[in-house]
Amino acid sequence: AEKVLGYDLLSLCLEGPRDELDRTRHCQPAVRLMFGLGSVSVQVLESCVAAAGYSVGEFAALVFAGALGFAEALYAVKVRAEAMQKASEAVPSGMLSVFGRREANYKFACLEARKHCESLGIENPVCQISNYLFPDSRVIAGHLQALEFLQENARKYYFTRTKMLPVSGAFHTRLMEPAVEPLAEVLKSIEIQKPLVCVYSNVDGKKYMHSNHIQKLLAKQVVSPVLWEQTMHSVYERKQGTEFPYTYEVGPGKQLGAILKKCNLKAWKQYNHVGALEDEEAAET
Repeated sequence: AEKVLGYDLLSLCLEGPRDELDRTRHCQPAVRLMFGLGSVSVQVLESCVAAAGYSVGEFAALVFAGALGFAEALYAVKVRAEAMQKASEAVPSGMLSVFGRREANYKFACLEARKHCESLGIENPVCQISNYLFPDSRVIAGHLQALEFLQENARKYYFTRTKMLPVSGAFHTRLMEPAVEPLAEVLKSIEIQKPLVCVYSNVDGKKYMHSNHIQKLLAKQVVSPVLWEQTMHSVYERKQGTEFPYTYEVGPGKQLGAILKKCNLKAWKQYNHVGALEDEEAAET
């Protein structure tokens, strides 16, 4: 990884500084790809029937499924992260986690936030749903002024809780368009295989069909909403009475497990979390 990235990723993860690790260009390779792949067990690999990765975690899922080589995928993530960091610095933008009541109309709220930005003189403002998490939760991304407007008017739109995410830009919106071409060029130079197990795309919540499909959608994902809630429905769709598979969340935290519980309680009952610290403890015992 150090050879591919050009810096000591392990040292940065273990020793920091934290503000450097939190930067998009470092955080994406460290948290998603490296941590995720480092925790996968052979037993899971041999019996796996499907895989999915949240945002940049999709690269880890594709490496796990044999569609991408580790070094090539890590280099693509490096290019993606650096390009997204650069795009983030061009426009003051961010992401807002929103919990809403059933009456909440997220798209209408975004429309009014964009109109507010226009009244401030901002041309072509961006404010849209960037992540579909579960029925009562979305992430909205765009210009900071739009997100501040939504926070100030949360009660009007039936938002019960809002929280700014610790990220540097409006990921998965058109503000990331400058990052699409650099990633697309890298993906064209990488040999992509058909996955050995089903991998679901964030862009449409459906299975990848072939290598060109992967190449196209991985680039498109940068500016497209993450359809995670829809992906969960696709992954766990089955006939009544059919048992649900074991589900393993690989990486730091158990956020995806919490989302699964909200999307499909029966599937969540077969959920397990796999983390690096747990692996180390198991090895020691």
